[in-house]
Amino acid sequence: MNIDNLLKSLPACDFKKIINKSQKFEPGSTIYAKEIENEIFLLFVILKDENPKNVHSFIAYFSDFEHIGIREPKEIMFYNLITSKQDLHYFEKYLNVHH
Repeated sequence: MNIDNLLKSLPACDFKKIINKSQKFEPGSTIYAKEIENEIFLLFVILKDENPKNVHSFIAYFSDFEHIGIREPKEIMFYNLITSKQDLHYFEKYLNVHH
C-alpha cells in the first residue's frame, strides 16, 4: 500500500487536517479527522518521526471537533495500525481510495 496515496485521498473524503497538540500522540504528529456519527470521529494519525510511515486509525468519541488534537478522546472504540491494503477494508465505507 502506498501511504502517500491514502493521505492525498483524505481531504477529498472530507477529512480535516489537524496538527496534534495533545499528549496522546507525539507533538507535531498529523491527524486527519472526520465526524462519522454524532460526536464519533474517524481519525488517521501519522506520527511525526515514524519511519517507515504507518497510519494509526481510531474511531473515537470527542464531545467537540475542536477538542481533537488538543484533548484526549473521551472513549476509543476502535484502533488499527494500517500497514497494508488489507488493513483498509475496515474503512471502505468512509474512504474512496485508489490503490
